[in-house]
Amino acid sequence: MTYQNFKNIIYNWPVIFSKDLVSAKKNAQIIRNQLQRWQDKGLLIQLRRGVFLLNERERKINPSRLYIANQLYAPSYISMEYALSYYGLIPERTNDLTSITTKKTFSITNPAGTFNYQHIKPAAFRGFKVLKDEAGLSFFIAEPEKAIVDFLYLNLRKLNTCDEKVFEGSYRLQNTEILNRKKIAFYAGLFNNDKLKNIACMLCKFIYKEKTK
Repeated sequence: MTYQNFKNIIYNWPVIFSKDLVSAKKNAQIIRNQLQRWQDKGLLIQLRRGVFLLNERERKINPSRLYIANQLYAPSYISMEYALSYYGLIPERTNDLTSITTKKTFSITNPAGTFNYQHIKPAAFRGFKVLKDEAGLSFFIAEPEKAIVDFLYLNLRKLNTCDEKVFEGSYRLQNTEILNRKKIAFYAGLFNNDKLKNIACMLCKFIYKEKTK
């Protein structure tokens, strides 16, 4: 297969998976060798083993890092600090993307950035929605309430159930009026963790106080 033939096949693919190019076992190694040669020439960018992008000059579609995060490790959805920043719930901006998955905890750095994946149990793998990036590509991201519950759950060891000031002080939560307290309680309950439930309750009280100031 020539590079031009390859481009004609994948021209509308935002992300290239080598497995989708292998039609039979007999040509699998040939395809891998060709992909390696094109990568060495700078025509392809490897995101992880078997996953590529065309270089910026060659590609028709520019997928966002949000879309790429979903594609690199599935099932997953974007959450934690990145989602909190996305919704304006914290003032800081974060470059590293952290996603939630039912698979093993995983992290990878590639030319598109650093992508972290945190494991949770399948029963709590919900509370996310589909949005579109600037290229019109769909990606999964936690609802605001699930993003903050995921964050609390994965930072439980650092949290004190009696310290309500942490939400305004250490975490600098803002724009809390967008949060639904019933959703927070519901998502916290999915983890079946008493400490998390208590902290979620404390957070709901904090949100109410902020609303009534």
